[in-house]
This record gives sequence, structure tokens and C-alpha cells, in this order.
Amino acid sequence: MAVVREFTLPDLGEGLTEAVIVQWLVEVGEVVAVDQPVVEVETAKAMVEVPCPYGGVVTARFGAAGTEVPVGAPLVTVAVGAAPEDSAGRGSAPGSANGSASVAAPADPAPGAEGAGTDAAGSGNVLVGYGTSGAAARRRRILPSAAEAPARRSATPAPPATTNGTATNGTATNGTATGDAPGTAAADGPRTVAVISPLVRRIAREHDLDLREVRGSGRDGLILRTDVESAVRALGERQSAAARTAGTADAAGPVPGEERIPLKGLRGAAAEKFSRSRREIPDATCWVDADATDLLATRRAMNVPGAPKVSLLALLARICTAALARYPELNATVDTTAQEIVRLPAVHLGFAAQTDRGLVVPVVRDAQGRTVEQLSAEIARLTDAARAGKLSPAELSRGTFTLNNYGVFGVDGSTPILNHPEAAMLGVGRIAAKPWVHDGELAVREVVQLSFTFDHRVCDGGIAGGFLRYVADCVEQPALLLRSL
Repeated sequence: MAVVREFTLPDLGEGLTEAVIVQWLVEVGEVVAVDQPVVEVETAKAMVEVPCPYGGVVTARFGAAGTEVPVGAPLVTVAVGAAPEDSAGRGSAPGSANGSASVAAPADPAPGAEGAGTDAAGSGNVLVGYGTSGAAARRRRILPSAAEAPARRSATPAPPATTNGTATNGTATNGTATGDAPGTAAADGPRTVAVISPLVRRIAREHDLDLREVRGSGRDGLILRTDVESAVRALGERQSAAARTAGTADAAGPVPGEERIPLKGLRGAAAEKFSRSRREIPDATCWVDADATDLLATRRAMNVPGAPKVSLLALLARICTAALARYPELNATVDTTAQEIVRLPAVHLGFAAQTDRGLVVPVVRDAQGRTVEQLSAEIARLTDAARAGKLSPAELSRGTFTLNNYGVFGVDGSTPILNHPEAAMLGVGRIAAKPWVHDGELAVREVVQLSFTFDHRVCDGGIAGGFLRYVADCVEQPALLLRSL
């Protein structure tokens, strides 16, 4: 006999709590194998194909493309051990989500059957590289006894019944109501309000308070005067907040043709990180102009025919790692809970990359141990993956320092927002031909503006100025890097 298994959105790692469905990779009634990807989702970090740990026939899908699904919410149900024709009828039942049928949950198996079925049908390998725990144990709902039910109904407002064909918490209901069993307040109509005092009723009436919405704190759910007064205060606060919101909206007034863009997914994660950085980090910025003529000549000399190409960003990354070796105070973060500065042993170098999905910051791991050629190859690989939306969460997190080349946008300078919780960021503007005094004479040279933003909690201006000056010296005289090889 087929057993229906529910597969929920797993923990995707890195503290992610939700994902947006991009596209379904399977249809209802389709046979899937263990660990076959069933849906592609977009998290705040990357696009991920989610494999299902069960093999069998897909009986239902939950959520259409564009739906935001929290971790732990159901994605699909799979009939394990069923032939495709066994579940074909389920796929066309009315009341499904996204054109998929809802499936009634099977009866609890005998003791030991749950674990055996999971081992047989599921791998537990939901996302390779992140790992999953075993299937969550079934939780049984303990219903109140017949003697307790009236008291509970009198103290608690009845839940609204779900209408035919609607969904609750993203789960299709198969066209049935989800209220309590017959005999509850939802089925019997208005319940009896547990109030004895006429004063309590008068206070509620004067404030247009529905006593059915008040939870009594007295014995057997009896509604006391303090309960009503608390409810009146809460009602007043809600009305005041609604009035303030309405007043603000009326003052601004709707603008014809305005467009509202949800702050979700990558855009939402970036907005939250920018806001947190501004709230928590007291940053400061210093800058300097540098003659990059010799750096460009060095790159041309490296890019000989037949050798792997070296990018300018890789040369700047190598300069950053050398500078951080001299000023390790800047490869750090602040633990606000412990009130400590944490200096980090390895340089995980992030670099800003603009993609169709928005700004992302891929991270080059252990950049301090890589050559210029290795840095160039890794930056190119991560850039291609970022543009294709294929970066993993691990490749987008836990950086310790960021290199921001905004010169590609044709601008000279910037005061960027630090990539929380990092303590520093080097910004590089465009390289342009400008008049420059070189060897005591005025000449046309390739000049770049370098800006350095840092967390003032981890260092003072002397450290920051020393770091930026060393970077500028290496840009003007790349041979200085030979000292740190």
C-alpha cells in the first residue's frame, strides 16, 4: 500500500528562513527518484534546485511560481510505493494549490513503521553540502476531554472555518473546512461569553469591545474587569496606529502610475544588510589619488601570449592581501554581544559584482595564500557563476574584507556602505588620463582614485591611513609587492 510522504522546504543553510519558488521541475502524477530536484527556489543568497529525499509519485505541489515559502512549509507530497496510475486521480481533485491536488494524510503507521519507511524511501540528503537531519517525528494533537471542552470554548474565541477550496498556511485543504469537529463554537454559532459582572459588560459596551474576542483570565475562562481594561487599551493602540498610518498615506497621497517593488529575495536581503550596517557600524572614509600607469604596464607584461590572463581586479586583490598582512587590525569584525574586536586569521576576500538579480558579493576563500594568477582564475569563476545565478550560499557569505571596483560604472569616487559584519572595504574608481607631476615634470598619466571605508571601532585614523597609503604606493610601484612574496 502506498504511503504519502510530505516533503517540506529544508534548512538551506546560512540562517536563511524562506525562499521564493522560481519554477517547478516536476508535475503532479510524475514519478520521481530519490534525490531528484523537484523545484527551483531563490533565496536571499542564490538560486537553488531542491532535491526530494523520497522516491514515488508526486501527488501534490504547494505554491505557485513567485510564492514565498518559509522553511518547514510543505513543498510536495509523494506517494511512496505507488504506481503512477494509482495517484492520477489525486492530481486532478478540486481545491488544490497551483493546480495540484491536496492529499488526505494517511493514518499513523504502526510503531516502527515511520522510521522504516523513511529509511527505505528517503536519503535525508536534501541539499548536498548542507546536510539534513532525519525526518521530524509525528506530533499527535491531544484533544480535550468532554468535560474540558465547554470551558475551553467559553475562554477561547472560535477559529474561523476555512471555506471550500481555500488554502491554510500554503497547504491545500481538499475542499473541506478546517474548523473543529461538530459541537464546537464554530459549528454551534455564537458561543456563551463567560461574564458575570454587569460592570464588565458595560465597560465593553461603552468601548465597542466584542467580549467574544477577549480571553478570560479567571477560573474556567471567566472574563474579569482587568481583562476587559487590557483589551480596551490594546484596541485603542491598534486604532491609533491605524489612524497614524492612514494620516501618513492621506498626506502623501497616491501617485498615479506609481510602481511598488517588493523587498524580497536578494533585494530584500541586501536592504536589510545595508540598514543593519548603517545602524551598527560607525564608519569613516578616507581617499587618495594614485598614478596607476605602472600597474597597467605590469599587467600588460604579465599577459603574454599563451599564458593565462591576469585581470586588473586580481592585481588589486593581491595588493589588498599584502596590505592586510601589514595591517591585520582591519581583517576583523566586532562581536557586539561580547563587546570584543575579533581579528581573523584568514583573508576571505569579497568583491562586488553587479548582476541582473542585483548586487552580490562573491567571496574568494583564503585569498592571502593565492597568487595573482590563482586570484584571477577564481574571480573569473565566481563572476560567471554570479551572472548565471548559480552561486552557493557558502560562496556568498563569511567574507572578511571587500574590494569594490565601482570604476566599471565610470565614476571616480564613492563612500560605500560596509558589508556587515566586515570592518573595511577598499573602493576603486575609474582609471582616467589626467595631468600629473611625474619625476618633477607635468605629464599625462593614468590616475585612479582609491577610497577606504572602515569601522572606526576596530582602529583609528592612523591605521586606516597607513593601509590606504600602502595600497596607493603598490599601485604606483607594483615592484613593492616583491617584498611580501
